[in-house]
Amino acid sequence: MTAPVTYTVHTAESATTVFAALVCLYAVVYAEPPYAEGPEQVAGFADGLPDESRRPGFTLVVAEDADALVGAAYGWTMPAGRWWRRADAEPPADLRAADKFAVLEWIVHPERRGAGIGAELIRRLLDGRPERWATLSSNPAAPARIIYQRAGWQWVGGSAMPDGTPMHLLALPLPVAPVQRP
Repeated sequence: MTAPVTYTVHTAESATTVFAALVCLYAVVYAEPPYAEGPEQVAGFADGLPDESRRPGFTLVVAEDADALVGAAYGWTMPAGRWWRRADAEPPADLRAADKFAVLEWIVHPERRGAGIGAELIRRLLDGRPERWATLSSNPAAPARIIYQRAGWQWVGGSAMPDGTPMHLLALPLPVAPVQRP
């Protein structure tokens, strides 16, 4: 029997406390095909985390059981007028013109998949966001790509990783967050 999962939301200030565990989870998830990432890519991910966490709107949600990080999702605000580097086409004008929440990682340990952890991570990550859209980049050969499509993420273009791996750029409209009144 697996331990119950607890979810914690982190901002830039508290996220560093889980970076080591996040890097370990990343290494497990991205060792799988089609990624087949090794120590060099994992080190690059680890080196980039501090800069990622300083981006405006940075939020990290982690899923933990009694003794391990079993899932994580994070991202930051991509401001109006900006889009993914290396995109092969412009997104729809309303998408480009809006602030977007860019989901950079959304991962679940292979032994814990299929239990709703990923769905709960993304729900908590996107719940109440002020941005009108969420966007992410997905390897079309990854099993997760089908999950994104079933969850309502729409293809809006293509891109490529620095190593040439093709990627799909996806977007999801977000509900308008309620106005907070004093």
